Amino acid sequence: MSRIGKLPIDIPAGVKVDLKGAKLHVEGPKGKLEQDIHYKAVVNIDGAVVNVTRADESKLSRSVHGLTRTLINNMIVGVTTGYEKKLEIIGVGYKVAQKGKNLDFALGFSHPVEFVPPAGIELVADSQTKITVKGIDKQLVGQIAANIRELRPPEPYKGKGVRYLGEYVLRKAGKTGKK
Repeated sequence: MSRIGKLPIDIPAGVKVDLKGAKLHVEGPKGKLEQDIHYKAVVNIDGAVVNVTRADESKLSRSVHGLTRTLINNMIVGVTTGYEKKLEIIGVGYKVAQKGKNLDFALGFSHPVEFVPPAGIELVADSQTKITVKGIDKQLVGQIAANIRELRPPEPYKGKGVRYLGEYVLRKAGKTGKK
């Protein structure tokens, strides 16, 4: 039995969970999310508790059991509290500016880079070097944060670039001079 999959999920007040066919709909104070449920996972909604069980004991059923439970829990947490990722920009002349919902980056290129967020994601430039990505979909928040980091990943010699807040960048030694 999956240690994660067997745990029940409590539905907080103000959150509505509906299962229609193979689609699970979760609606809360921050918004709505929906997820396709794998056919090998069985979802039971009993009042204010969601339980996930297996259809059988095949390898596929065992592998999607914990995953399905975690996806449902992430949806419930997303519509109640939401998710956020923080990034920081390190480097001389590297900065970010808020332009409406979009962000304008100066990352050492010959041109500014404009980043347009998809629907459901809020980008906030806390300062010239700090960015917060907010949303209700955990996967989408993480992907957008990764896409922003990909604009200029931290380089290993001076550590310049966009990185997650608190991320440690392994530094390399530079060239040694001739003797």
